[in-house]
Formats: sequence, structure tokens, C-alpha cells
Amino acid sequence: MTDRRHPGTGRRVPPGVARPAAPGGGRLPNRSGRIRTTASTDRRFTLMRTALVLILVVALVKLLWVQTVGGTELAARAESQRQVQEVLPATRGSIIDVAGEPIAFTREARDLSIQPHVEAENAKARRELDSTKPTWDELVEDIVDEFETVLGDSVDREEIEAKLTSDAGFTYLVRNVDVTQANAITKKFPMIGAERVDIREYPGGALAANVVGATTKSDEGKLIGLQGIEAFFNDALDGEDGKQTFDRAQDNTVIPGTLRNVTEPRDGDTVRLTLDADLQWYVQKAIQSAKDSSGAENASAVVLDAKTGEVRAMANDNTFNPAVGIGKELERGADLGNPAVTTPFEPGSVQKIITAAAAIEAGLTDPEEVHSVDGSISMEGVTVSDAWQHGPEAYTTAGIFGKSSNVGTLMLAQRVGKSAFSEYLDKFGLGQRTGIALAGESEGLVPDLQNWQGGTFANLPIGQGLSMTTLQMAGIYQTIANDGVRVPPRIVAETVGPDGQSTKVERPEGERVVSEQTARTVRDMFRGVTQSGGTGPQAAVAGYQISGKTGTAQQIDPGCSCYSNSRYWITFSGILPADDPRYVIAIMLDAPSRGVLGASAAPLFHDIASWLINRDNIPPSAPAEDVVLQAR
Repeated sequence: MTDRRHPGTGRRVPPGVARPAAPGGGRLPNRSGRIRTTASTDRRFTLMRTALVLILVVALVKLLWVQTVGGTELAARAESQRQVQEVLPATRGSIIDVAGEPIAFTREARDLSIQPHVEAENAKARRELDSTKPTWDELVEDIVDEFETVLGDSVDREEIEAKLTSDAGFTYLVRNVDVTQANAITKKFPMIGAERVDIREYPGGALAANVVGATTKSDEGKLIGLQGIEAFFNDALDGEDGKQTFDRAQDNTVIPGTLRNVTEPRDGDTVRLTLDADLQWYVQKAIQSAKDSSGAENASAVVLDAKTGEVRAMANDNTFNPAVGIGKELERGADLGNPAVTTPFEPGSVQKIITAAAAIEAGLTDPEEVHSVDGSISMEGVTVSDAWQHGPEAYTTAGIFGKSSNVGTLMLAQRVGKSAFSEYLDKFGLGQRTGIALAGESEGLVPDLQNWQGGTFANLPIGQGLSMTTLQMAGIYQTIANDGVRVPPRIVAETVGPDGQSTKVERPEGERVVSEQTARTVRDMFRGVTQSGGTGPQAAVAGYQISGKTGTAQQIDPGCSCYSNSRYWITFSGILPADDPRYVIAIMLDAPSRGVLGASAAPLFHDIASWLINRDNIPPSAPAEDVVLQAR
């Protein structure tokens, strides 16, 4: 048995007595000087070493992953956190008239904003670090002064001050500020944000609004066409946005030298219309005045270039101002549509010119032929009367139309025949869209020949039982004015890219409907309408040959589903001047309640024609004898 000695005294420790603990409670070294451990202690050391090795292995694996496989992903993630892809918005193209005068264009502006609460705290912090820095109240005063200096009376000082001193996290101070003015303000006060906005301007207000349409803004603030040309040519006007990429630091500043992947925006095309802005303004004013004075429910007018069919003016009453805002205009009851192309009506006697052209073209009559015309006629099982009572009258062919005799017109229509007359309705473009670049165009209504029954053929030649738009009505007279060649009307001349490259709008070929001689004969014959003894002398213009036709079409009475004796569509369509056509003017008044029925549209033709004569210095017509209307 081994002697055990007390470590302090060196005395032998008797058997059975425990070894005393080392001072401080530690383990006592054995004779070799090493610390003796228990099995549990060894296990703890082993676990610690194993854990340490595992940690090192994991760290090493993670390091290897970061430096190899995961490095690219992490770098991309870090880059994405600071990378910014910014859209460079394209500017919406302009809409101009035939002479290049702007009707709609886009103005770039700025919305100025600030974070009042944040900037007040920033000003306070700066003041604590440097007592010479201005307080927030002092800055507010300076900002308000700057707004007044730059923007003048367009801002409310008290309103701006109230926004700056509010506890709001974010607020707009002023919207739609000119770019130059906005830059002057933000340069002096960088804490004011400037957000780009595009403002659609309509310098003429309601000028051609029913044609041009309006825009609204998408959720992203992009202008979108709502109707009219703005909608029909939205893609061309819109252009193509650009983009660029850069890196942004944590303080939201752009890191220098990181701009890349720049694609410049392509601004929208300019759309040049065939409209004449000055004429459009006058016709709009005249049509509204005629509507108000006659008590009509609606009114519209179209002016065409007699040779090309280009629309020089297209006006409706109760139009709207897109610059005011669609919502406000709807509340006012404005008409946002374009009834001149979307709303057909029964034209009445203004359509008799088709019957005349068909009869002359087929050689079935001539202007001087005398007809014995009774006050009524039985045809297709119905009886049709003239608008005035009379016994047999000796009217010439020209007189039948100058006097607007329904009976005489149907006598000539019987000579033409159903099939041929149906073909002429089609040739003159009725029952079909013109293809003009305006949404919602109506084709009108013309019964198919196989569906004619009862009194259909007794109605169609006198302008009842079918419908057309004001634009289609103008197209009939354009055919006669253009020596028998119908050119579908167009309202867009070209689009011009931002680089100045012009793209002409496709124009359909003209279609010959009647011979040149027939067209000239009909034009001369219909001068009888505007002379003394005709139905439309109020349309005459002294010194000029005017050819045209009045129309009075009964409307349907919904109470009896029959023609009304108190509600009419009043129309007039004419050619200026008849001997050398320059313009075609078509007018429709819906249910006028004041004035002489059948004549209330003729004075409006006179006014528009007179304005054009003075503006264009149209030379007077050669003297011409009156058309013979009645045999003596």
C-alpha cells in the first residue's frame, strides 16, 4: 500500500482518510505534477473539442460556399438592394390642325412636395449642433417667401405655411408647377421634392373637343386617350418610354459612375388633322347659336373639302372642355360623344339629290322636262302627299326638287326602278361606315332590297325609312361637288414622328358614282332650291351660285309608333360655290321648336358659307340665269 502524505505538512495520512482538497477547491496534482481527471471531465473536454471542430468545419464550408457557389448570388442580391431601374417617360405627341396650329399638346410640369415632420426634426437637430443654423420656423418663412417670389399670385401663402407647419409625414405643396420655376425652388431648398407630371393642354378649350377627345391618367400617372383622336391614335401619340439603371446609396443619393443600360425614350408622334381650327371655332359657335335660337334638342354640322373629302370642320352642340376635366363636364351635362358620326337620323328631302342623280344618269329625264304633278300619289300600297295642298302643277324636273315635291320625286323614282335605286344608295355610301378615324362611327340603316315591302320604295326616295349621319349626308353632296367621284371623308392627314419623319394616312381611292356631266347637271339644277321660289332661299349668298337641298323628316312618335306631325329632323346640305365647288356644308337640327320648319337650317348654311367666302377670298360666281321651276 502506498503511503499518502499530507501535501501541506508532509505527514502520512492514515488509510481511510480522504485526501484533502487543494486550496481553492482545485484538483491536486499527482506525483508527476499532472492533474488527475475523472471520466466525466474527459467527456466534457471531448465534447468541447468536437463542437469546436464542427464549428470550424461549418465556418470553413460556409466560407468556401461564399467564395464559390454562393458568392455570385450574394453579390447579385446586394446589387439588387442598391440597384434602381428608372423609367424615362416619353412625352405624349401633339394634335394639330391642318395648318399646324396646336389643338392638344403635353406640357411637362412638377408636383412639389415635402415631409414637414421629418424636415422640422432635421432642422432642430442641425440647430442643436450649430446655433447659427436656422430654425424650422425661420425656414418655413423663407420657403413661403420663395414660393411667392417664383410663383406669384398663383399660390396661397397661408395654405403653403399651414402645410409646412403640419405634422404630416408627406404633403404636396403645389402641383403642376412649370419646370423652370420648380427648379428654381428646389435648387434653393433641396428638401423639397419635385415629381414629374405630364399635363395635357388644350389651348382652344372646347375647340374640336368631340373630335379630339380627352385623356385620363393611369395609376402610374401616364396619359391615356379616352375617346376621339386621343383614343383612336393612342399608341402613336403615346410613344415609347426609355429606361436607365444606376446604384443608390443608403442615403438615397446616386452613386457616381453607376449609370448604365440607358435607353432613351421615343416621344409620341404628332397627329395632324384635316380640321381648320379657325373654321372649326366659327362652326361650333354657329351651331350652338342655331340650336339655342331654334329650340332644337341637338345640332351638328360638317364641312368637307369638296375635292378631297377632307373634314375641315365637325361640330356638335353642348360640347365639352377637356381642359376642365371630364368629371366636371359630365356633371354639367356636356355631351362627350360625337353625334355627327355616331348618331344617325332620317334625312328627309335632303336625300332627294340621289333620286335626281340616278334619273339624270340613266337619261330618264332632263332639268327642263315638264311633269304634271298632283298633290298626292298612290305607290306601293300607300298614299304620299306633298307638304302643301295643290292640284296638278306643271313642274320641271328642276322644279320638282326646287319645290321639294314628294310626289314628283316618287314619279321619277318609279322610272329609275327599285333595283337601280338600291344600287345608287350603296354607291353614295349609305348603309356603310366611311372609315373615318373616329371610334363609334355608325353605318346608318338602309333596308336590304330583298326586305323592301309595303311602302318601303314610297319612303326611301324622299328620305324616310332609312337613316344616315351628318357625315354621310355631307358625303353625298361631296360626290356631286367632285364631279361624280365619291371620296370617303378623312379627318387625319398624317402622323409625324419626333424625328420629323412623316407618314401619310392611307387614303382610299375615289369611286365614280355618276358621270362628270351628270354631276354638273345636278349641281346646276339644285341651284333652284336656293333661288326665289325654292325651299331654301335663306341659304343664298349674293354674288355666288349656291346649290343645295332642304330636308324636313318626320320623327317617330313613340306613343303610336307612327310618324309625328310635330317633331322633325331639319336638314340642309349644300355646295359652295356650285360653279366651282370648294366646300360642302351639311347641317342637322333635331326637333327644333321655333322658326319656320324646313328653313331653320338654311340660314346657318348662309352664315357659314359667307364666313368662308370672306376668309378665303373666294371670287364671285359667273352670272347665271335662274333655274326654271315651273312651266307657265
